[in-house]
Amino acid sequence: MLDFDFEKLCSVSLSRINVYACLVCGKYFQDSSLNDIIFVVNPTFSRDYILHKVNQSKMSRAYDGTLYLPGIVGLNNIKANDYCNVVLQALSNITPLRNYFLDPSNYSHIHHAPGTQGLAMFPLITRFGELVRKLWNPRNFKAHVSPHEMLQAVVSCSKKRFQFTVQGDAIQILSWILNSMHLGLKTPKRKSTIINRCFRGTMCITSQKILPVEIDEKDRNRLLETEDYQMKMEESPFLYLTCDLPQPPLFKDEKKENIIPQVSLYVLLSKFDGKTGKEYQTYKESILKKFQLTGLPPYLILYHKRFTKNTFYTEKNPTIVNFPVKNIDVAEYLTEEVKERHKEPVYDLVANIVHDGDPVSGTYRCHILHKGTGKWYELQDLHVKEIEPQMLTLTESYIQDIFGCSCQYTENTPTVPATATQPPLLPGLCAAEQPEAEIFL
Repeated sequence: MLDFDFEKLCSVSLSRINVYACLVCGKYFQDSSLNDIIFVVNPTFSRDYILHKVNQSKMSRAYDGTLYLPGIVGLNNIKANDYCNVVLQALSNITPLRNYFLDPSNYSHIHHAPGTQGLAMFPLITRFGELVRKLWNPRNFKAHVSPHEMLQAVVSCSKKRFQFTVQGDAIQILSWILNSMHLGLKTPKRKSTIINRCFRGTMCITSQKILPVEIDEKDRNRLLETEDYQMKMEESPFLYLTCDLPQPPLFKDEKKENIIPQVSLYVLLSKFDGKTGKEYQTYKESILKKFQLTGLPPYLILYHKRFTKNTFYTEKNPTIVNFPVKNIDVAEYLTEEVKERHKEPVYDLVANIVHDGDPVSGTYRCHILHKGTGKWYELQDLHVKEIEPQMLTLTESYIQDIFGCSCQYTENTPTVPATATQPPLLPGLCAAEQPEAEIFL
């Protein structure tokens, strides 16, 4: 008996080999009904299907009669893996990433030397590819999919840093999955991967130490001449941008209720215009940093920093971010030189991850744009429902994935070409090879 919600093991020998054999007579099944089982266990798609039919608006019918849209299906919440489910659902709806993993031949030939990081992370690649194919399978037995095998790979490859029995942070597992899949896909001959070609951008970081307030004019002039207090510039890649939310007001309104502030997305993005400075303090010094975008990825991930941790507890910022669903123009945050390379830096929202409740026991849900129908859907574990796009701005957005209309990818691109218009990889600054504090803002 097969349970498609868990890993496919023989109930007697726990072997993956004898799954399709009769446990009584030992003979393998021979009739045509096995084809349906094979397609559910390991869905396969032709190149023509990936090119023209994967984004169809036609509803599929499961064996129990439930109607569903391929790609817009729920994921089982085994215990506390909703933070992982929303990330997997969002990534599976990124068109070039989805098309790449719908065809296993794109990555099945990759081999790594024993003992390398790429070999340790390759099971994550295999399991993610299986999950994407199951999510987009038009012949599923049920209108939902179990991420059990993918979650096991996450626990194993992360050495139990992430678990599906304990609530986690969606941005942390998103960062880890992107970096780990980049490690598993890159080879000595081909450093660039589908991860970098989808999400990797570059920025120029200008930093300068702030002079102490208590020193006199003579010491101030002396310190300004030293190398430590000179302005420094460096080019750095990123996979997502961290947007700092303003602090919520301390006072209450006339009804003695907390005021929920609102802020525009464009105000948050002004952090990356190269003019707005942000002070970063340590126990012994303060540094003023400015960020200037120098290279835009086809898919721009925005992370709204809602959680602030201190010694005693974690505090959540309830600020509502007002953002347009379409035509997000980021031209004003680019230099003239960068605008020459990005003629139309206009983005459309394709995925939105929301956090509800308090920081410890809160839950996650995500909003996904189905490109075949042009409709928005809300997914929270097994629950799937249609939602109006006007309702997206009323939620406490946590992670947003927006798609650039001017990028080279199209809906009919099954895989991403090797040559992309993005800047080349910088020596020693590959996003997957740097510590997290240096990779992302």
